[in-house]
Amino acid sequence: VQLQASGGGLVQAGGTLRLSCAASGSIYSSYTMGWFRQVPGKEREFVGAISRWSGISTYYADSVKGRFTISRDNGKNTVYLQMNSLKPEDTAVYYCAADRSRTSIQVSRMGPGAYGMNYWGKGTLVTVSS
Repeated sequence: VQLQASGGGLVQAGGTLRLSCAASGSIYSSYTMGWFRQVPGKEREFVGAISRWSGISTYYADSVKGRFTISRDNGKNTVYLQMNSLKPEDTAVYYCAADRSRTSIQVSRMGPGAYGMNYWGKGTLVTVSS
């Protein structure tokens, strides 16, 4: 599975952005998908996860709950992260990742770095100005 994240940019506090992660290769719909973010000097941290197939289960970091929404379109092999009410502390490089075997709740409980995820895309930079 190859992943390509896009949609990052510069936005003012309170604004919105939608990130996309396009997948190619294997059976995309069978993978649990996750979004993570990283700021310089810190470990990559969990943002959101969505279950395989229908995407019926979603989990979020407390810091983004109620503001961010993760979704997937299996017909387009794409997972999205809708980010509303952005804050300067949301500034980071955002990464999407895929896992063959973990459930979405297991992805949400991965430790800093989430190094066990099977596949990673290149990040997209989100900058939120105050």
